[in-house]
Amino acid sequence: MSSKRIALYPCSPNTVRGTSTKISASKDKVVYANGKTVIIRDLKDAALSTTFSGHAYNTTVARFSPSGFYCASADITGTVKIWDTIGEDQSVKGEYKVISGKVNDLAWDGESKRIVAVGDGREKFGHAFLADSGASTGQISGHSKVINAVSIRYQRPFRAATASDDNSIVFHQGVPFKYDKTIRTHTKFVQDVQFGPSGDHFASVGSDSKIFLYDGKTGETVAELTDNPHKGTIMSCSWSPDSKSFFTTSLDCTVRLWDIETRKSLQAWTVGSGVPNQQVGGVWSGISDIVSLSMSGDLNVFDPRTGDKPTRILQAPQKAITAASSTSSNTFFAGSADGRVLSYDTDSTSPSDAVQLVGGTLHTSLVSGMATASSGKVFTTGYDDQIREIEGSTYTPASIPSLSQPKSVAVTSDETVFVAGVTSVEAIRNNQRVFELKSPYAPSVVGAGGVVVAVGGEDKRVHVHTWNGNTLTEKRVLPESEGAITALAVSSDGAFIVQGNSAGKIALYHSQTGELIPTRWDWHTARISSLAFFPALSSPPTHVVSGSLDTNLYVWSLENISKRVLVKGAGPGGVNCVVWLGDAHITDGKKTGRVLSGGADGCVRVWEVELP
Repeated sequence: MSSKRIALYPCSPNTVRGTSTKISASKDKVVYANGKTVIIRDLKDAALSTTFSGHAYNTTVARFSPSGFYCASADITGTVKIWDTIGEDQSVKGEYKVISGKVNDLAWDGESKRIVAVGDGREKFGHAFLADSGASTGQISGHSKVINAVSIRYQRPFRAATASDDNSIVFHQGVPFKYDKTIRTHTKFVQDVQFGPSGDHFASVGSDSKIFLYDGKTGETVAELTDNPHKGTIMSCSWSPDSKSFFTTSLDCTVRLWDIETRKSLQAWTVGSGVPNQQVGGVWSGISDIVSLSMSGDLNVFDPRTGDKPTRILQAPQKAITAASSTSSNTFFAGSADGRVLSYDTDSTSPSDAVQLVGGTLHTSLVSGMATASSGKVFTTGYDDQIREIEGSTYTPASIPSLSQPKSVAVTSDETVFVAGVTSVEAIRNNQRVFELKSPYAPSVVGAGGVVVAVGGEDKRVHVHTWNGNTLTEKRVLPESEGAITALAVSSDGAFIVQGNSAGKIALYHSQTGELIPTRWDWHTARISSLAFFPALSSPPTHVVSGSLDTNLYVWSLENISKRVLVKGAGPGGVNCVVWLGDAHITDGKKTGRVLSGGADGCVRVWEVELP
């Protein structure tokens, strides 16, 4: 039994207010860090992105080698990993502890042999080493505070420049790298420094909204660029491949393109207004793609040859995926821990069309539940204690406050929405609360199919009810489980109920009789977070998919209970939700189904699974 990943929709870069976020590019791909994951994002087709999950702690920066074959990534503990970007297995070439604190930036030399890592160490703020062995290649010194950025001249004789919170730039000669001089052109924190690809110049930007140009060989100050300057902190700069221009991004929500020869501003783009549109990072990708990063996580792609607005905006979740629901065989919605909900289209190859933020008023905190009605409407619940409705790809203006913090949501065949809260289960239809079930136990999850509504609780039991359009009537209580009920699904015809608990065990029942169907579905090793029947809409069901905190996904067969398919590591950090996409189809003579998984790393993966 086999499975393969057919698409990966990545998360956005992690951003911190007032802090420069470093992103790197190689051809049509950009690399950045979010949580413990490093993402290589394809700017032409979002689904072709890849991730690296080899860090045990939160990552801070990742940089492609000039050759493009390797990537160096670093984390908050001062560990740098060098890994292969070409092979499927992403084998780690080297792992080195370089400083005793957070690494803020990395730089490769032009030969892809040496790396300088800088940040916030206790004994030193930077370290120069060989990528192959980790052996030292000089000393990074001269700063009295944390170093924010580093850049190495690609040509020999090598030079390195470091930018720091002590308002200075230190110019190093190499190799081996050694202190040459301190440059004190800026009056506030220096946020970024970058050598041009030709090595003739390097530029620096800082919190004083100033841009300076220096000689690449000697470090002498050449000029200050004062034409039409930024009005806020400048967070990053990045050079064009021909070294004739570079662009800067600023907290004044603008991106500016500068000409080296005339020292003038060639073009300026205003991305928007307010904190979410502050530009905190940027990189020049390929020949003509200027990529800037908004505080909200959006990647804005500009073309210097066209227009006064981005040619495309790439959106994605910044936090963990906490809920998902499909609306057709190729479209689905996913909600994240920061309240954002995005729509995905698996048939689209355009990155800006494939993933789009849902319009209207979003939840202000974690999206706790999501369910699709037969009409195509999608209902969501959030920890802001609101129940909202999506029509098309926009939230409707109406929202209903829940009676208690909602944990889960399900929809019956008559489009009644059931919400399991901390203290009760409420039924909502046409934006009106029509029923409330006050339970002696604390509900944790709800599932619905046909007229059957099942409620799982902290009392380790599932309570089975029927819905007559006005009232929930309890029919039976299923046997006590080994742990609190954490996941629950009811088949579309209401005939079967599958439950998962905090101990990682899954049980299947006949809803009409409460009879346990022997399965031995106990291969997960941690809490079950999500369950779904297949096919989702027609009956009878033939398979069940389960996702767990143990990062794995299993597809179980109802027709042959002993058969299963394992998708190992389907969600680094834990799978939070699993959803079937469409019906079964034949691929290479085998019956397969598509299932999506979303989890702690904020990425959505689509799997083609051979049905057992």
